[in-house]
Amino acid sequence: MSTSAKPISLAQDDPASQQRQYSFWQDTLKRLRRSPSARIGGFISLMIILTSLIVPIVDNYNPNRDSTLSARYDPPDCVIGWISGQLNDPANTPALGDMTCDYPFGADKSGRSILRRVGHGMAVSLAAGVFSVGLALSVGSVIGLTAGYLSGWVDSVFMRVMDVVLAFPSLLLAIALVAVAGASLVNGMIAVAITQIPIYARLARAMAISVRQMEYVTAARSVGASDGAIMLRHVLPNSLSPLIVQGTLGLGTAVVETAALGFLGLGQRAPYPELGKMLADSQESLASGKWWVMVFPGIAIILMVLGFNLLGDGLRDALDPRLRGDD
Repeated sequence: MSTSAKPISLAQDDPASQQRQYSFWQDTLKRLRRSPSARIGGFISLMIILTSLIVPIVDNYNPNRDSTLSARYDPPDCVIGWISGQLNDPANTPALGDMTCDYPFGADKSGRSILRRVGHGMAVSLAAGVFSVGLALSVGSVIGLTAGYLSGWVDSVFMRVMDVVLAFPSLLLAIALVAVAGASLVNGMIAVAITQIPIYARLARAMAISVRQMEYVTAARSVGASDGAIMLRHVLPNSLSPLIVQGTLGLGTAVVETAALGFLGLGQRAPYPELGKMLADSQESLASGKWWVMVFPGIAIILMVLGFNLLGDGLRDALDPRLRGDD
């Protein structure tokens, strides 16, 4: 009696071959999709980015041509005007289809459309926030990684300078820097970036100190890799996660500080729109009941800060290895 041998499949006997290949970034994206704060913050942030990109393209804004004195302090029309009419005087409020749509957010004291100015102001605030965070993240990461990896006197000198900057309240330091350099949007963005550099420097230093003890860094040193190559190829990539999270959270802070400088007259120059400057111009109208002049720029700032903060919280949860469990 003859028997036939069955072929042996190593793939079936090897448990590791049956597991899907792990991808850190795919796992991170999956965790982001499951995070409510990341979904809400991502949606708000996406709408803000799209608005800031599209509005300047489709609307060639000229603040001098936008002024219509006959529309001075006109209240919101369209949907908001209809809702306001239904709440205050429903009997004399026309139907929604019969209402005009010239000033959906109302007009300011110069008869300029608040909707158009808020759209362009969001673009300015977003650009200022991205520039400030990008500059602070770049400079702070270089300082922190260098100080943490090299240690010794380099660490002492760099970190003492960062401590001096941190000793000043960030907004007061930004105001002082702009007052010295001159009031302008560019100087305001640079001042906000300078105040945030120590945050990224200290974070990058902490990551560099932990990464430089790893085996792969020791192996790179043993084969003769230079300090610059090790920091660029090993220390920096393994320090990106917390820096990305802090950068996302820092966007909200940069938007608020840019708006604060504009509110004090140290940011974007008139008559070009900027959310903080719009809030400052609305103070006199708020006392006379012209609520729309302040409400809509304020809502825009709140949404920008809320969106970036929620997205940053979601990124932190998704990238933190201590919060990663088995799926």
